[in-house]
Amino acid sequence: MSDWQIFKGTKESHSIEKWPEPPPWRNFNQQEPQKPAKETFQANEKVINAVNMAIYLRRPLLVTGKPGTGKSSLAKAIASELELREVLHWPINTRSTLQEGLYYYDAIARLQDAQINQGEGVKDARLQDTQINQGEGVKDAQLNQDKPNKFDIGDYIRLGPLGTAMCSKQYPRVLLIDEIDKSDIDLPNDLLNIFEEGYFVIEELQRLKKHQKYHTVTVQTSDGQTHEVVDGRITCEQFPIIIMTSNGEREFPLPFKRRCIQLEIKEPNKEELIKIVKAHLELGDDLTQEIETQIQKFYEKREKGPLATDQLLNVVFMLMNKPLPNAKEKEAIIERLMAYLNSTGEK
Repeated sequence: MSDWQIFKGTKESHSIEKWPEPPPWRNFNQQEPQKPAKETFQANEKVINAVNMAIYLRRPLLVTGKPGTGKSSLAKAIASELELREVLHWPINTRSTLQEGLYYYDAIARLQDAQINQGEGVKDARLQDTQINQGEGVKDAQLNQDKPNKFDIGDYIRLGPLGTAMCSKQYPRVLLIDEIDKSDIDLPNDLLNIFEEGYFVIEELQRLKKHQKYHTVTVQTSDGQTHEVVDGRITCEQFPIIIMTSNGEREFPLPFKRRCIQLEIKEPNKEELIKIVKAHLELGDDLTQEIETQIQKFYEKREKGPLATDQLLNVVFMLMNKPLPNAKEKEAIIERLMAYLNSTGEK
């Protein structure tokens, strides 16, 4: 049994003297943050030009490529290099809607909070929701509405990633709309309206303003901050740097593609793989013969089936691990970590 194994499967309890260090890209310790994305992402001239065109033209960047080619990392690299705030992330699935990306109003939680606290809170919360749902026809809804109540509606509205990205004033936010090709057929066209108009409306606040003298409501944002909404409308002052990634699993409507800057990220060549390994693992100019062999092996094997670059990083990290596995175990580790993505790694 090798010394590198922490879990030994002997059914005997044993303590761990020192927990192994994680790979640099899997370190979630806030006191020891991950290496900035600007230092690890390898951007070629084509990528650099596409990003700059998207910035100048205020257009979304539609990035297509195979899994593991660094599409999502591009967003982090942009935010890191330009010293912008943390990337806003909107992962897409088949149920994703434009509404989800813009904002969410939790009317049920608001009424529940009011009921728990009893008193005037219930009346005020119900009153505002009555105004929202019934509009002009409620006389009593216009009474005592000169100031916000304890259960102000803004505390129960949270902007989504897209909505939050539209709020920035001085500098743009970077928004990653990840795997948009997984969305339903309507989402790309729905996004077009927001991208072209540069604003969106929070319907609940627009209807409410008819019955209140104060038209500014403070709402929550997806990154834990707040934003003041005037008259129920959020207008974009700085168009976000929007990175939309796609694995190429579907085609998009031509009107959608026309309004995007399109970029295809190819799989890295051998020289780029070497740079990626060095950057992520902080290796010097000279790689060991073993690491160079694995890079070559990965490069050749990738021609025959789907492999992602992080599989190579995993292999190299394990080869650098101390204590090292023996030769037989090392071979098994490499075979499993470098298995094609459409297989289980089992023989």
